[in-house]
Amino acid sequence: MRKIFLIPIALISFLTTAQKTENIIIITTDGFRWQEVFKGIDPAIANDKKFNQGDSTYIYKNYGSPDITASRKKLMPFFWSEIVSKGQIYGNRDLGNKVDVANPYWFSYPGYSEIMTGNVDLKVNSNSYKANPNVNVLEFLNQQSKLKGKVAAFGAWDAFDRILNEERSGFPVISAFDNVGGNKPTASQKLLNEMRNNSYKPFHMDECLDVFTHYQAMDELKTKKPKVLYVAYGETDEWAHHGHYRSYLDAANQVDKWIEEIWNFVQNDPQYKNKTTLLITVDHGRGDKIKSQWTDHGSDIAGASQIWFATMGPEIAAKGEIKTDSQLYQKQFAQTLAKIMGYTFTAEHPVANEIPEVLQK
Repeated sequence: MRKIFLIPIALISFLTTAQKTENIIIITTDGFRWQEVFKGIDPAIANDKKFNQGDSTYIYKNYGSPDITASRKKLMPFFWSEIVSKGQIYGNRDLGNKVDVANPYWFSYPGYSEIMTGNVDLKVNSNSYKANPNVNVLEFLNQQSKLKGKVAAFGAWDAFDRILNEERSGFPVISAFDNVGGNKPTASQKLLNEMRNNSYKPFHMDECLDVFTHYQAMDELKTKKPKVLYVAYGETDEWAHHGHYRSYLDAANQVDKWIEEIWNFVQNDPQYKNKTTLLITVDHGRGDKIKSQWTDHGSDIAGASQIWFATMGPEIAAKGEIKTDSQLYQKQFAQTLAKIMGYTFTAEHPVANEIPEVLQK
């Protein structure tokens, strides 16, 4: 007589929702507005000779369309094809879907600190602030036995050494003109260092061009296979501050291409394929109501608290563009990242709850 084994319903539920994400890649593109993400180019800015770099024809040819859904797809084709079909995109305020920074400052260091620590520390109130005293989620993940030594961060801006407190955190943070490879760089790392050091430096030594940050991160991804990787691009913010709308759009379009390159790599690598989640967001928004203020941000600029995010991976249901009324905050990202990886982020400081909608199947 055969024995019949009954599996408890609770166990069946656990088995069907078992942890699938083994790797996570966080990507930020500094100060890129939700307006362009969801509506494509802004004609009021594109038509303004003060901002279009004398090349509105180029802007409209490459990114323009009377239909905003077509314009946004021309600007960010991977975002509005692959991510929208397989992941989730939040922050279209025209549909009532709101995402904001919770800190009151609306600029970069406080924003990145909020993303990574899950906390608003009012003392973190300057881009020149000292090494961050708050523990970040990358540091927390690096302390987990399965992830120890498999966490890395690459940022175009030199402040990331302080934002992520590299000295205390215990994982490598390659920012701005930091060399990769230490005292024994590989041939490719040596070339990357030389190219970056000998490059055009429009932002002086504070920030390198995004192309170097990207290929340094890709080299790390291909050779050292980190399980937690953070890549922080900066040119969207820099060109906006310069008032160069064409270059701002080009930078965003290039980031979209780089996200596609990262995703194609992980989906064709045995360690990463179907085991990797992406989360893409920004540190702050920019002005909107007064068109001349699209170049700036900060607590005195209306709309600069308004942000967006997108995510895609095995833990993430394919919900596409989220069109429901809701209010989410930047400080919720840290715990969401931890939960995606199967952990609960704890620190001495308060940590905001995760975003449950992201993890609900």
